[in-house]
Amino acid sequence: MPANLLTTLFPFLRWFPLSGDKLRSDLIAGITVALVLVPQSMAYAQLAGLPVVYGLYASFMPVIVASLWGSLPQLHTGPVAMLSLMSAAAVLPLAALGSEDFIVLSVMLALMVGVLRLVLGLLRMGILVNFLSSPVIVGFTNAAALIIGLSQLSKLLNVPFPRTDNFAADLWNVVAQLPETHLPTLLFAIATFGIIIGARRYIPKVPGVLLAVVLTTLVSWAIGFERNATVPLAAIQDQEARELAQDYATTARAIDSLGSTTSRLNQEIRALKAEDGSEHFAELALLEADLRVLNRELDQRKRANNERQVSLHNLHFEHAVTPDGGDTFYPRDEVPANVEADGHTWRISQVAGDEVKMMGGGAVVGAIPAGLPSFQVPELRMDLFWTLLPSALVMALIGFMEATSISKAIAAQTKERVDTSKELVGQGLANIVGSFFSSYTVSGSFSRSAVAAKNGAKTGMFAIFSAVGVMLVLLFLTPLLYHLPQAVLAVIVMMAVFGLINVRSLVRAWQIERQEAVVGVLTFVATLAMAPQLANGILLGAGLAIVLFMVRTMKPRTDILGLDADGRLAGVSMNDVAPIGQHYIVVRFDGSLNFVNASRFEDVLLEARAENPQARAVLVDGSSINDVDVTGEERLRDVIETFRDNGVEIYFSSLKAQVYETLRRGKMFHLLDETHFIRTKDRALKFMDETFDSGKPLEPARTAVGPSTPILG
Repeated sequence: MPANLLTTLFPFLRWFPLSGDKLRSDLIAGITVALVLVPQSMAYAQLAGLPVVYGLYASFMPVIVASLWGSLPQLHTGPVAMLSLMSAAAVLPLAALGSEDFIVLSVMLALMVGVLRLVLGLLRMGILVNFLSSPVIVGFTNAAALIIGLSQLSKLLNVPFPRTDNFAADLWNVVAQLPETHLPTLLFAIATFGIIIGARRYIPKVPGVLLAVVLTTLVSWAIGFERNATVPLAAIQDQEARELAQDYATTARAIDSLGSTTSRLNQEIRALKAEDGSEHFAELALLEADLRVLNRELDQRKRANNERQVSLHNLHFEHAVTPDGGDTFYPRDEVPANVEADGHTWRISQVAGDEVKMMGGGAVVGAIPAGLPSFQVPELRMDLFWTLLPSALVMALIGFMEATSISKAIAAQTKERVDTSKELVGQGLANIVGSFFSSYTVSGSFSRSAVAAKNGAKTGMFAIFSAVGVMLVLLFLTPLLYHLPQAVLAVIVMMAVFGLINVRSLVRAWQIERQEAVVGVLTFVATLAMAPQLANGILLGAGLAIVLFMVRTMKPRTDILGLDADGRLAGVSMNDVAPIGQHYIVVRFDGSLNFVNASRFEDVLLEARAENPQARAVLVDGSSINDVDVTGEERLRDVIETFRDNGVEIYFSSLKAQVYETLRRGKMFHLLDETHFIRTKDRALKFMDETFDSGKPLEPARTAVGPSTPILG
């Protein structure tokens, strides 16, 4: 097999032979990245609505596969903040947060994203990212960073964050709970900020994230930060609280039942439509009506339980031990005089059936299952496939855009060449293989890739070393992470994403092209308004950018030309100059002449003639016309004949060779002879001045077919 074909099929063969220096550099870079990867992956898993162990799963096999089949050696693949939040937003309407169905759909979404990326890569469709203009990307990224960061606020305060389809309302619910802030949790968050910033400033060689995780975990363990108790509902010595908890449990069961019913109805509707929707019109109408009613009821019950969850959390209790050794909880300030309470404030954290989980401290990561992820074929829920597909497509493109921008930034420093289509293939395979090992959606990480490049990574072997580090954590070190405060992971996420906010780019866009800046701002606002459905924000922004492009194409910049004080051609509308000639006008058309803007070209010439009725000729400056299609050529012929009927001749200067050839093939010389096509502007202006402003009578134009090349003057 030829060597080029081998390296195309197996890009990692380019790493070999591995010298001792390269291996040593990759080992150091891999260990350094692993120290950042472990806490980051757990934080991003929580952002995706998954148990923290799934972040570690996503940092194992996908990292290895992406490094083997990627394009840039220094690119590190794994969990990232943007796709983690988008994954949660896509799955949340279809399954309860943290449920088994939620996990199954998150893994299925990773498989879908992987297949889409792989197909796009094999078809070399990386060009699709060009549909996302820079202001759209900046607007979306800024909004997503704000949403991701603010979504972690509840973990800093240790208050509930009920999720609905309205992120702004959910965030307000969190802000309204500020008086219920758990002070020790907030102190852990502030300490984490201080440790990371301090390490970055004073000991930059030590990963601040790792230092914060180690120190806060030790302190959490030492002070007994976590304090939980699971008790029967009867242990709550407050009738109203018990009734509220019972209502919550009853509604939770109803929500699960309604979710199963709506899923079944969706499947039946799709099955009927697949057979023949017209034959089952009446049945489909009834099913869709039932589905709308059930979805409304489901939404109402979810909102009601969200309110109950907040109300339950805001109740304060004190813990006491009964004479028989049982646990009982009294409302604060209502503890009987003969009962000795522990003095701590306890809250209702969770209700599951007839049991209540009480929290007397802060939230920690808790038990993490030890062991490597096993091979398991992802479960495909075909009834939800089409529902997830739009989100999967947007995530595939956003993830690819993110990985590509990271790759190009690093390649500019390392002088490596980036093949975007190969990167798509590598990212696609990483998600596909990862989904068979319980991984959710992954992509290229800017922070970890930058760490790798800074620490001298030479080949993708560094990423494999980092995956080995995660493997060791999964096998031996998960018990040590039990007491890690969740507020610490929240701070890690917030500090990572707030660094993505870039206001300067939008300001610069406003200075360069205000219409594009407006599209960027609208994308920002729409993404915030539509959160948590981030995919809708970027789709709207892309649509606006395409519409703006079409409007510009339909209405290219045009102007009548005059001479400025320095004798240079300048537009009359933008400069304080008069048209060049008295009996002729010069018009510039900055755009290709095609079916989209052909009518615009005609309107421009008619307007120019109306503003200068004394003109007997029009000179079209064709230097900015790149091509002409059939519609453009036909409309041009109509304009020439219309103007000639009114005693006005049309001339062209500075036409590009391909435009001139198109007009020649279209038999334009049946209408115009060679004197109407002049190569340079200077010669054209001299010709127009001598012919139309010299006072001589205009000779009738010849209509015979001219030579194959335009005249020189």
